[in-house]
Amino acid sequence: MEYRKHLSKDKILKKLVETGEQHQLQKRKNICSYLCASIMSQQLSTKVASIIHKRFLALYGNKEPSPQQIIDTPFEKLRGIGLSNAKVSYVQNVARFEMEYGMDAKKLSKMTNEEVIEYLTQIKGVGRWTTEMLLMFALGREDVFAADDLGIQNAMIKLYKLDISDKKKIKEEILQLSQKWSPYRTYACLHLWSWKDNTLTTRKS
Repeated sequence: MEYRKHLSKDKILKKLVETGEQHQLQKRKNICSYLCASIMSQQLSTKVASIIHKRFLALYGNKEPSPQQIIDTPFEKLRGIGLSNAKVSYVQNVARFEMEYGMDAKKLSKMTNEEVIEYLTQIKGVGRWTTEMLLMFALGREDVFAADDLGIQNAMIKLYKLDISDKKKIKEEILQLSQKWSPYRTYACLHLWSWKDNTLTTRKS
């Protein structure tokens, strides 16, 4: 794939690309549902997030609900599946935004990455990181860099031996390093996450 050739120009990233799996990005049609699931999973382990999402779908006959169905669901019913008060409000905020302004894939596809971030972060409960994940995993954008993601930061600190004494300087260095990965920064992130997860797994075993 073209991205592998481009990212391999970076000697450190080349090792990760050569030893890691080949990544392919997917596009999702139901952006509202994806965003609701993302909010539910925030600050939870993958296992717990999966359980809560299954409970959520079970409320609607194991099908993805319409925004109207989410809005019509009583607050306490959504609390009952394990969501906090804040997350119930955020999920319903997403559904209302979809109803009022729209966030279908066709509409978002006409926007740049920054325009999508600016548009969706108007919703209370949706931050930049959540929108960056949506750009990568729901819209299939190839050139997204999640500079505030701790996993990405930790992987780059170790791989590029960055000085951790100055947090502001670290972010500047990380962004500078990522510039040369454009227009395939999403794939770079995927390889950095994989490397970090594999390193942790190796240490545990």
